[in-house]
Amino acid sequence: MRALSITALIVFVLDQVTKYWVVQVMNLKEVGAIDVWPPFLNYRMAWNEGVNFGLFSSSEDTMRWILIGVALAICLGVLWWVRRKSMTLAARIAAGVLVGGALGNVIDRVVYGAVADFLNMSCCGFTNPYSFNVADIAVFAGAIGLILLADKADGKKAP
Repeated sequence: MRALSITALIVFVLDQVTKYWVVQVMNLKEVGAIDVWPPFLNYRMAWNEGVNFGLFSSSEDTMRWILIGVALAICLGVLWWVRRKSMTLAARIAAGVLVGGALGNVIDRVVYGAVADFLNMSCCGFTNPYSFNVADIAVFAGAIGLILLADKADGKKAP
């Protein structure tokens, strides 16, 4: 569990620091958009009240708390699963990446009422209308890592 906890903490801090820097220090919340390396990388402020791509988006406060509850339940479920199953170090790290990212977005929902998304990437004539953040990347990467690595046991109980 130590690898999971350390990884989750690193991802969580990285997510929160990048959000604070871009949204508050660079003032993206007011500026709205900053071209970093067009069209490949741009900062585009988006307040996501839903889940991926704004699904289940609602300005209702009830939905915000439901999404917070779902994210926390997923984190607890992953922690419970990792404690009960013998997993490789890589799988425990993947779980930590997922948990750290999910908790980063939970903090946004509590503090801002929505998730602060700011990364926007486009390429090759395709203009991506969506923004995302470090936590979104972490949740996706951690979930893929768990899918690919969770069935491989390391033969010993997780520390």
